[in-house]
Amino acid sequence: MARALGMFTSIVAAAAMVSCGGEAPPPALAPAASASAAPVATSSVEAPPAAPAASTAAPEPPRRAAPSPVARYTGFAKPESVLYDADNDRYLVSNINGNPGDRDNNGFISVLSPDGQVTNLKWIEGGKNKVKLDAPTGSAIAKGVLYVADLTTLRMFDLKTGAPKGEIAIPGTTLLNDVAAAPDGTVYVSDSGFTIGATGNLEATSSDAMYVIEKGKARALAKTTDLRMPNGLAWSDKGLVVCSSGAPEVFVLDEKGARQDVTTTAPGGRLDGLISLGDALLVTSHDASAVLRGKLGGTFEVAIPEQKTPADIGYDSKRGRVLVPHVMVDTVDVYELR
Repeated sequence: MARALGMFTSIVAAAAMVSCGGEAPPPALAPAASASAAPVATSSVEAPPAAPAASTAAPEPPRRAAPSPVARYTGFAKPESVLYDADNDRYLVSNINGNPGDRDNNGFISVLSPDGQVTNLKWIEGGKNKVKLDAPTGSAIAKGVLYVADLTTLRMFDLKTGAPKGEIAIPGTTLLNDVAAAPDGTVYVSDSGFTIGATGNLEATSSDAMYVIEKGKARALAKTTDLRMPNGLAWSDKGLVVCSSGAPEVFVLDEKGARQDVTTTAPGGRLDGLISLGDALLVTSHDASAVLRGKLGGTFEVAIPEQKTPADIGYDSKRGRVLVPHVMVDTVDVYELR
């Protein structure tokens, strides 16, 4: 969910301020009516600003209006990540519920139905049914197991029942942020390498790393600040794709831990969530307050504008929907690709 500066940049900004590859997506993002979606409140739609009075200065380009979501879910507690569970046709939402660095065991996972209902707000809940869950962020599914990043521990749950199935503590990490699964079931997890200071500023810890899970243990695939605070992960036709919170970059991390196809994501940085759709990428940017769209080695542009604190996005492959959690607004919005 999959798959909010990075995951927590949205939290900092407000406080002081996997997806597998598929066919290439349709050429444009646009709101569309959905017979199955329940009626929802919509985002405001703004007309382009009026043309300025005659001036020697070049006029500013029209501001793009925000599309209206086809569904909006509310009632969360810092929803950081949304993951589409294709086998069970549902959305799974990670809720931090409190300060992002607190080991308070009150995090929870919500279940949403695609028709606009929150079917189980606290399906998996810290402190209940032997569950330990402090501040859950990104997640992924592999071989019937739900993997959830939780501070310095990767936690595992039965995908059908939600029962705990173990955990993998990763020493030397600071902030495990996102999780991705390859088609063969190999699981990867990022450490963004920062903490949040008392004044809300990001404090680098230089623990930036990417880990791969092998036989129930974590092995460092890459551990270097050159990863620039790695956050969102997605599996693509080119392998593991990463977006950074500390730089406006997306790149492929090869099996030796080397960065390949490094691409700048202007017009936005402070990246968070990432999904791969064929050769296209969708990535959230807190600088741009938007979901960006582009390709490795190419350019990026705003695909869904006016997104407040967009975190770790998901993708409903059955309906062609982008699932956007707003970590500081406590909502999840759904947009359709067409």
